[in-house]
Amino acid sequence: MDSLKDEKKLLRYTYFFCLICFANISLLKDPFDVGALVMFAVICFLMGYSHFILRKFFPDGDKYLLVFACILSSIGIVILYRINPSYAVRQIVWFIGGIAVFILIVVLLPELKKYDRYKYVYMVICLLFMAMATFKGTEKNGSRNWVYIGSLGFQPSEFGKIFLVAYLAAALKEYENFKQLIEPAFVVMVSLGFMVLQKDLGSALLFFAISVTMLYIATAKKKYVLVCFILFAVGAFISYKMFGHVRLRVMIWENPWPYKSNQSYQIVQSLYAIAWGGLFGTGLGLGYPQFVPVSESDFIFSTICEEMGALMGYAIMILYFLLFYRCMRAAVRAEDNFSRLLAVGYSAMIGAEVIIIVGGVTGMIPLTGITLPLISAGGSSMIMIFVALGILQKISEGGR
Repeated sequence: MDSLKDEKKLLRYTYFFCLICFANISLLKDPFDVGALVMFAVICFLMGYSHFILRKFFPDGDKYLLVFACILSSIGIVILYRINPSYAVRQIVWFIGGIAVFILIVVLLPELKKYDRYKYVYMVICLLFMAMATFKGTEKNGSRNWVYIGSLGFQPSEFGKIFLVAYLAAALKEYENFKQLIEPAFVVMVSLGFMVLQKDLGSALLFFAISVTMLYIATAKKKYVLVCFILFAVGAFISYKMFGHVRLRVMIWENPWPYKSNQSYQIVQSLYAIAWGGLFGTGLGLGYPQFVPVSESDFIFSTICEEMGALMGYAIMILYFLLFYRCMRAAVRAEDNFSRLLAVGYSAMIGAEVIIIVGGVTGMIPLTGITLPLISAGGSSMIMIFVALGILQKISEGGR
């Protein structure tokens, strides 16, 4: 199979998709929106140029990681421009930053297996980021998980999860007995505790999913996974009894309709939007994303389904699955346990984020406020996903 030919074909399809979407937005506005076509040109240039640089100077490794990331990012920028052009402008700046970080990681990092010696550095940085919002955080959308430095805001947990995966990979790479699991278990429990205190249930669920996946891959012991689920269930029950916000999330998940004017307004509007879009959608620019709270971030999947239809929602899920598959492919081909566990952890991180937020906005699981990777507005999330993908790209280059 000619991989380069297939990659270019995917990019051409993406260019065409972006052209149709931005041209549609331009025509719907009066006067004609030239800015939308400028945005189209910028996105296509960034995708094409980054792929060219990676292919020319770093021909080894799995280039589909970058291609799928660019496709998902372009979908996000399209829908953000439709919601509010200023969101898209900020997002494209973060997209440029993400690609730059991706390429820098590929260029500057030597063999990753050399970095397994910094286990305690990863642990300290991870715990610092996990704890930061507990003491210095600002409450936003019900969770105390944002930290502001002047006018610049970020979510420390987005950075913490990168170092959590690195720490667990270093701690579990040479698993031999149960005693080696005590320290990682303590670090994970402390991290989860901080997330509960910050009312950031989405991140708590995400970190649990990452940790259990890496534990099973490192040990191949089903009994450890079972114990983790039992402990998580006990912790969830205690949290349910102790914290009102946990009980509220469960209550509106079980039956949101009696509270649709207040507590469950977000999820009800999300379900209305998805139902109104049907299979084919109302048409880009013809929906009502302003009726869905936080439509540019937590509920962007609902906006996409409303205007582009459930078919587009399914297509996005397929794209995420393909990205997850390529990430796990790097793990399978890794030559050392540290790199393999890194790849598994970052793959699980991306996959779990998608499942948690899509499950939440569709009412399949209790709603938790995390972003849809690469699509939702947000600089912290965009940059950290590209950091993870850059490391995965490096792992794929060293794979056999």
